[in-house]
Amino acid sequence: MADFVDGTAFNHEQGNRARKLFAAVVLAALDDAIADDKKYGNGPEQIARWARSRDGREVLSCAGIDPNERVVGGLMEFVSKGVRTSVALSREESERRQMQEQAEAA
Repeated sequence: MADFVDGTAFNHEQGNRARKLFAAVVLAALDDAIADDKKYGNGPEQIARWARSRDGREVLSCAGIDPNERVVGGLMEFVSKGVRTSVALSREESERRQMQEQAEAA
């Protein structure tokens, strides 16, 4: 019985690692689309084309993201803002956005 539990825990851990790996691929695709947007002006269209492609849908699914049109719209909106994923995920950016929202509410 202990072997079954150890095997299940190992498989769960491997699954989490794989999901994180695919999430990193999604973040890289977003960064590439942001770079394309700054260089050529077609970043949102590029990320939408990728997300709707068979490979893109599979990567999104493996990352634990449901590849529907709402997600594609969100990816396009994120790219159109032009903030790199490393900056958007940082604590400083999160705090800055909170301060901005509080200032707008007041």
